[in-house]
Amino acid sequence: MGLTSQPGHDFATSSAPADVVRRQYLASAAGDLEALRATLAPDVEWTEMAGFPLAGTYRTPHGVTANVMEKLGADWDGWTAHDDTYVVDGENVVVLARYTATNKATGKSIDVRVAHHFTVRGGQIVRFEQFVDTAKVRDAMLS
Repeated sequence: MGLTSQPGHDFATSSAPADVVRRQYLASAAGDLEALRATLAPDVEWTEMAGFPLAGTYRTPHGVTANVMEKLGADWDGWTAHDDTYVVDGENVVVLARYTATNKATGKSIDVRVAHHFTVRGGQIVRFEQFVDTAKVRDAMLS
C-alpha cells in the first residue's frame, strides 16, 4: 500500500486524508481504541448501513468505539476490515475493503466486500458511511 513516501513525510502525524484513514484501519486491526479515537473528530458522524447489525449513526469518538468496535469485538472473533484500495478526492476517501470474522454465537465465518466513505478535515475523520452486503453478515449470525 504505497500511500505516501515523500522524504520527510511522517505517516504517524500526517494530516493527509488517506494517511488519517489508514491510521484508523491500523488502530482498529490492532484493537487500539485510543489510537482509533485519535483519528476521529469530536463531532464525528459514523454511519453503519441499514440492515447491518449495528445500523445507525454514532457521534463522538467514544460513542463510535463503544457502539461499534467494542460491540463487534463482543459478538465476533477476529473482526477485521482489510483495506486494499483507496480512492482520494480532496477531503473524501473511499476505501474498498473486506470484512473477515467468525460469529461467536454460531461459529459461522464471513468474508465480505465493503466500501467505506470517509470525509477528513483538519487531520480528523468527520464523517463515515459504510456500504456492505448486510445479508451475508446477518446470515452468519443465524443458527
